[in-house]
Amino acid sequence: MIKPNLAALLALALAPIALPTPVAAGIDGNARSINAQSLITHIRKLASDEFEGRSPSSKGEALTIQYVTEQFKAAGCTPGNPDGTFVQTVPLLSYRTQASGPMKVARGDKTVEMKFADDFVAWTRKPVDRFTLDGELVFVGYGVTAPEYNWNDLDGVDLKGKVLVMLVNDPPVADEKMFGGRAMTYYGRWPYKFEQAARAGAAGCLVIHETGPAGYGWDVVKNSWGSESFTFLGPDNNESLCPVEGWITTPMAEQAFALAGTTLADVKAAALKPDFAPIPLGARITFEASNSIRRVESRNVVAKIDGSDAKLKNEIVIFSAHWDHLGIGTPVDGDAIYNGAVDNATGVAGMLELAKAYGKMRRKPKRTILFLLPTAEERGLLGSAYYGANPLYPLERTVANINIDGLNTLGRTRDVTVVGFGKSTLDDITVEAARQQGGRIVKPDPEPEKGSYYRSDHFNLAKVGVPALYLGSGTEFIGKPADYGATKRKEYTSLRYHKPSDEVQDTWDLAGAVEDLQLAFHIGLQVANAAAIPTWREGDEFKARRDAMMSGKK
Repeated sequence: MIKPNLAALLALALAPIALPTPVAAGIDGNARSINAQSLITHIRKLASDEFEGRSPSSKGEALTIQYVTEQFKAAGCTPGNPDGTFVQTVPLLSYRTQASGPMKVARGDKTVEMKFADDFVAWTRKPVDRFTLDGELVFVGYGVTAPEYNWNDLDGVDLKGKVLVMLVNDPPVADEKMFGGRAMTYYGRWPYKFEQAARAGAAGCLVIHETGPAGYGWDVVKNSWGSESFTFLGPDNNESLCPVEGWITTPMAEQAFALAGTTLADVKAAALKPDFAPIPLGARITFEASNSIRRVESRNVVAKIDGSDAKLKNEIVIFSAHWDHLGIGTPVDGDAIYNGAVDNATGVAGMLELAKAYGKMRRKPKRTILFLLPTAEERGLLGSAYYGANPLYPLERTVANINIDGLNTLGRTRDVTVVGFGKSTLDDITVEAARQQGGRIVKPDPEPEKGSYYRSDHFNLAKVGVPALYLGSGTEFIGKPADYGATKRKEYTSLRYHKPSDEVQDTWDLAGAVEDLQLAFHIGLQVANAAAIPTWREGDEFKARRDAMMSGKK
């Protein structure tokens, strides 16, 4: 929901405009070097079967690191790590669940059995060879504790040692002032749900999958968590994490609630009432599994274009796009390589094109441009989280992050999307840069209920205070029906997102991607050369962290 004090900005962004020309007259000559042929060459390489889906700690990682490093060097970049290398080592823990049998929900003499991968996925992020889940089921609504909304789903019942069942997304209350209105907040994201279970001392947490509220189908859950996964190993050996985490399908949840003498529809209705309290279901859930674990190292790629101003070159503008995908997984129609062409070979190719464009500038931007390609985004934003906790350059001197997670492969658009529009003054820069690009317009995220602002790498820079812009594809495709963009988004999510079928398509038209990258170039250039640096809007959730940082406080 756009805040009232941003209405003027939104009106300006959506003002009627002329159709953009194929190459807008105002485009900087260096940005013109960004072209579709170079993009598709990079994408085909990165998304080829040779790269085996670019999983962390694999042959695909080694090939990816080698390729992008060579391309950054050719573009004129220098090592982004002060130690003189193009990488930042990220220590990870690999784990893979092997179910010993079905997950069972029992009440009295009745039992519901669930099959691993088909009906549920569950895992532990603790470094143990075997684990079990055994506890009483308690439904805790959306699992949200939000004092600012006088909302506490966990209040009233001792949840220690219980297995919590939660609904995905935020509570869909009628009051649009709560939980971001239509937009998903961090309260709705699955990491928050597991964090809540850990704080409650629960033995486990299962999130009920629903395609609409989750923003993706069950295949995405199965492919993302049903094989090898990665996490950090904390100083407490991950003892503070929820012991067992997982998802269950809607049909299985319905059977479990029926066993407990109620329905999913009834408990969902109860979860929206102001006086909701956790509901013990009178049923016990059990599951046993082995856990294949190994300590591994992966790498973030970092390359930079040094700033030209004697003072401002010590300040950093970060462009980010994750390099990883899901690697080799469960075969679908005989194909086991999850190539990740759109997600996110396109974004990485975009970073290489941006590096080339900045590298061609005779006089470089005043501030330093850092290209950050994080690892393990698909495993929980791990590479960017590591960078946020272990920045290579001081965060107070990091003035902005511009993130790309998937480029437009469908042709030119009249508009461009800003996911999280209204959060920072980076929006003002984007609106003006778009206008100068032949009169393009800026729109908010068309699907804010998916919570995309909390699902890509910029989030880990934002939450430590750095103003972050997440550029998405436009929705008004030139020469196409009004619903073309929405139809194609749904088609991609259903047929290719996190599937082996996310491969380069002969039907792609990268003209829109080129324009979006040229726009990103100008946004970055404006930020790098401006006297004032971007700031969070008044009232934004990340503003306090930035204010404290910039005032010298910890």
